[in-house]
Amino acid sequence: MATTAYDIIKRPIITEQSMGETENKKYTFEVAKSANKIEIAKAIEEIFGVKVAKVNTLNMIGKEKRTGRFPAGRRASWKKAMVTLTADSKSIEFFEGMV
Repeated sequence: MATTAYDIIKRPIITEQSMGETENKKYTFEVAKSANKIEIAKAIEEIFGVKVAKVNTLNMIGKEKRTGRFPAGRRASWKKAMVTLTADSKSIEFFEGMV
């Protein structure tokens, strides 16, 4: 099964904390759980045309949520990637208007 860059990078994460890091060329994305750091870096470079210096990943555990009296459910677990770009790389325009 061939995975594209768009299968690896699911969506950007837009929070107050992640937007504060955009000045330092650090961007946060939700990525496929099976993706490794090398695949994530290549996908970001392909989609946005930038140079990636470093990728940090972490598995986010889904929170337990009440759905009534007894059957407590869970939100889905997912993987987060914080991508740092090189100093000479251009920034990702998608995040520009959000800050």
